[in-house]
Amino acid sequence: TSAPPAGILFPMPALLTSIIVSVCLGALVGLIRQWSDQREAGGEADFGGVRTFSLWALLGCVATHLADEFSAAVLPVVLVMVGAYLTAMALRDARPQRPGNTTFVAALLTCLVGALVARGQTQPAIVVAALTMVMLGIKGQVHAWTRAFTPEDIRATLQFAAITGVILPLVPDRPYGPYDAFNPYATWLMVVLISGLRFAGYIAMRLLGERAGIFITSVLGGLASSTASTLAFSRQSKEDAAAAATFSFAVVTACAVMLPRVVAMVGVINPLLARELAVPFALMLAPAFGYGLWLLKHRPAAGTGLPSQGIANPLRLATAIKFALLYTVIAFLVKAAARLDWHNGMLPLSFVSGLTDMDAIALSMAGSHEAGTVGLRLAAQAIVLGAVANSLLKSGLAFALGAPLLKRHVAVVLGLTALAGVAWLVVG
Repeated sequence: TSAPPAGILFPMPALLTSIIVSVCLGALVGLIRQWSDQREAGGEADFGGVRTFSLWALLGCVATHLADEFSAAVLPVVLVMVGAYLTAMALRDARPQRPGNTTFVAALLTCLVGALVARGQTQPAIVVAALTMVMLGIKGQVHAWTRAFTPEDIRATLQFAAITGVILPLVPDRPYGPYDAFNPYATWLMVVLISGLRFAGYIAMRLLGERAGIFITSVLGGLASSTASTLAFSRQSKEDAAAAATFSFAVVTACAVMLPRVVAMVGVINPLLARELAVPFALMLAPAFGYGLWLLKHRPAAGTGLPSQGIANPLRLATAIKFALLYTVIAFLVKAAARLDWHNGMLPLSFVSGLTDMDAIALSMAGSHEAGTVGLRLAAQAIVLGAVANSLLKSGLAFALGAPLLKRHVAVVLGLTALAGVAWLVVG
């Protein structure tokens, strides 16, 4: 055979490429493992760093190549040997820094990363390596986060997960009762939707705690429960009257966050209705936005945070059941009004519902319009009227519980918010 033309290199063998990629990915995993150990222990890595994890990946790559070429048993035998070695090291080593479960899993995953690369699955191998690095790197942060949760939080979360895991697969997805108003599957699905959204804000508040500034805390409080946030901040304003303006800003922000949260929640079920709500809710957000700009210019916000004890875990079973019952009652009343051609009664119903729970009427209207029971315009009007009632309710709570300055500021801003909603209902 003739020699290749000058200037053209021989192509790199596939095995050599796999070896290089495997070692690089293993080195990255080992780097994060070593950094994590050094940061926590304040010294050297306990077991396994860049070199060790590079060798784990190389071992997985070579073992896979040998399994393809000679015997399929090579890779399983190698993985068993690696697992046995790590187990023996953990049992024999009495040091506090002995290899633990994280090291064991990370080492086996790194071997499998090399195996994936050898099989030509480079992209999945990179994903596995990246996820392994992330899990190793956030170990200390995860431990710090979990310390912020109480036994009640964990118990409530497990209860809700268990009930949801049992209820959703088993309950029938069909209408029952008068006017076919009750669908067990749809009802609990709404509970999961709203509880999950509130839980995201609650989790963030638990993680940040009182270290969060007033703006972040009030935003997260609005996601978890704007009513509970209004109560907590209003009470705090009486205890610390000097910071009443700051707490006023917190109440207004938490109540304002409720509006885009409702739009996002409705959009999951009915995007068309969510778009219809964009204009009236934008008008209702304007007073809060203007108040924030005014306050920023005249009274810089302090860094006070809301104690996380001010808001209960939204995944508590009792809370979920109460919402399910309220949603069922409102859904029945909406269906009954539609069947009896009493559409004018939906607006008073929405107002009353907004005084108790804004989410229930919003979800009910989103589902009713999706099913063709309620028209788009009427559904939007009902939700806006519910938001008006909710704003008036929170204004009343702040007026009853807050310091004098908070009463004045919140009453004006939430009053203008409600007025903007009423103006859209009348003019629009």
